[in-house]
Amino acid sequence: MMDKIRRYIECYIETETCNLRCHYCYITQLRKFNNKPVNFEYSLDTIRRALSKSRLGGVCLLNFCAGGETLLQYEVVAIMKELLSEGHYVMVVTHGLLTERLNAIAEFPPELLERLMFKFSFHYLELIRVNKIEVFFANVNKMKKAGCSFTVEITPTDELVPHIPDIKNICLDKLGVLCHVTVGRDDRTEGVDILSGYSFEEYKKTWGVFDSELFDFKMKIFYQKRNEFCYAGDWGFVVNINTGELRQCYRESILDNIYENTSKPLNFKRVGTKCRQPHCYNGHAFLTLGIIPALITPAYAEVRDRTAAGGDAWLKPRIKEFLSQKLYDNNKFFL
Repeated sequence: MMDKIRRYIECYIETETCNLRCHYCYITQLRKFNNKPVNFEYSLDTIRRALSKSRLGGVCLLNFCAGGETLLQYEVVAIMKELLSEGHYVMVVTHGLLTERLNAIAEFPPELLERLMFKFSFHYLELIRVNKIEVFFANVNKMKKAGCSFTVEITPTDELVPHIPDIKNICLDKLGVLCHVTVGRDDRTEGVDILSGYSFEEYKKTWGVFDSELFDFKMKIFYQKRNEFCYAGDWGFVVNINTGELRQCYRESILDNIYENTSKPLNFKRVGTKCRQPHCYNGHAFLTLGIIPALITPAYAEVRDRTAAGGDAWLKPRIKEFLSQKLYDNNKFFL
């Protein structure tokens, strides 16, 4: 029987360090790459109880992403396994170079691996600099063979534009299909603008050559202020896994702490029509999963999957089925 998605949870890891030096990353710009991974105060058992299916009302989709490289925090591997064992579906953002961590994950039971998805960030110029292109694609293939779903995506920056032909060629050679394209954003600006010297239309045309459904959808919703009734804060929210802080969305109110009395229900409160963000810059996840019922969007699976010649898809059947659902199909409306 198909698992029904109840909630979407952005799980933030406080680690702000990385072993790469991507020019567009704030870790490099602020020279935070010398930082150390932060300590986890709470036990695996506490984390599991805090995010249990019974407490959250069912099976959830959890996305793990750190301020820097997510898997540099060694505890993340154990936390992922614990929450997969709880019955949730887990996604993790990584640059794909920490082979020992990936080897450990590949040893998870198959029943857990089929509910796990990797979002591999393809840092092309930096992989060239450190001579790790082959390692990157070998690790992508390793997790694919282990039974995980995955995506490969690149952050489009102006410095990469002359390399677009090479990027396309290596993706076709290694993956049999082009990578997805996300959108670089400048969080320093009030409107959370695209991180580029190109105009919006030039940017869209330049990177549209990848035929990425992810990029196309993000471009469609970028700069579009959302005024519809939004269920963020209830059907989806942001959690700091280190501190337990539960926030409605990235710029919204703090509602609770998941670690304070894990036997009590969590306090949920919907954003409604009072969104504080200039636009839903991570709407490729929240919106495609149906956080705003009035908005017609493709399914999350549609903007994440790719299929190579011969029908070899990035998303395995169980993950694809789960990510093809909408939150509004499995939750009650309270307008």
